[in-house]
Amino acid sequence: MKMVHTLSLLGFLLSWLSVIFAVELHGYIQWNNLCPNYGALSSAEVLLDAGKMSGRVTQGGNFSILDVPPGTYVLSVLSRDYSFDHVRIDVSPSEPLPEVRPYIFGTPLLTTTSFSLPYPIVLTPRHKNKYFSPRESFNLLGMFQSPMMMIMVLTGVLMLAMPYIIKQLDPETLDGLKGQQGKAASIEKSIQSGDPRGLSALLSVAEETKASTPVPKSNTGPSTLQQRKGGKGNKRR
Repeated sequence: MKMVHTLSLLGFLLSWLSVIFAVELHGYIQWNNLCPNYGALSSAEVLLDAGKMSGRVTQGGNFSILDVPPGTYVLSVLSRDYSFDHVRIDVSPSEPLPEVRPYIFGTPLLTTTSFSLPYPIVLTPRHKNKYFSPRESFNLLGMFQSPMMMIMVLTGVLMLAMPYIIKQLDPETLDGLKGQQGKAASIEKSIQSGDPRGLSALLSVAEETKASTPVPKSNTGPSTLQQRKGGKGNKRR
């Protein structure tokens, strides 16, 4: 029981000290050409540590956050239409005013910079949020730059040019092409119908192709070993 009582007493003292050393943060929104007044800003809220403590922005652009205990915080602005920079706030019990420093979102809070910002806190709208992108207009040149469109155009050109190419072939080559097309069509039909003769015909065509391919003969003379033996015999003689 004494231990529980001591812990509760320590917790009460810590909370009391935090209330004593708590400060009230003050600041304002600096209007510019991007956001000239409160009407353009609409409703906005200033947050500490993503909503741990917060304060509303008044019509005059001022804001305040009450009872901020000692510690390090990241101050941000929650606005629908505008984006603001993040600010680091250091509240120390030994200093009457908090220290304000620039902060890049995502960097650790353990590192500090010597550069400080003025107090009360000044926040400036940086850019306006855009939720909708303009609809792209029809671009004929961009359509033909697509790889699929280029393949389609090339295929169409080949189909149109095929009759003229066939007319330029001699009769023997044309008869050979027609025969090969007929064999390929019959083999494809037999394979699709499940006839095993189609597979055997396909294998026979492959064997005929290998047999008809000429094998280059090497015109090299006797082997190196034979040349060495002949050289040794000539030396002995």
